[in-house]
Amino acid sequence: MTTPDPGVYISPAQTYQEVRDLSRKFDRIEAKLDGVLNETRDIRGDVTDHETRLRSLEKGETELQKRETARIDALEKGRWPLPSVAALTALGALGVAVWSAVGR
Repeated sequence: MTTPDPGVYISPAQTYQEVRDLSRKFDRIEAKLDGVLNETRDIRGDVTDHETRLRSLEKGETELQKRETARIDALEKGRWPLPSVAALTALGALGVAVWSAVGR
């Protein structure tokens, strides 16, 4: 005749110890997750800040861009007389050439 298998016996003390160990492990995992979540919030804030700066640059809203635009506009306004002066000089030279040709 064979003896029946007694099975596995886990005492209440062993069960309690195992639950305590699992609780400690869970606490460590929870602390790590909290750290990851805090880092994610920081990263999200940085990304939002970068997005805001990029949109500002794309729209041309920075002070440097406004100053440069005003400077370029002033230079373009001051440039218009140059072609006019060149045309008047050419007309004067043409007039002198015609006068010289007719006068001889």
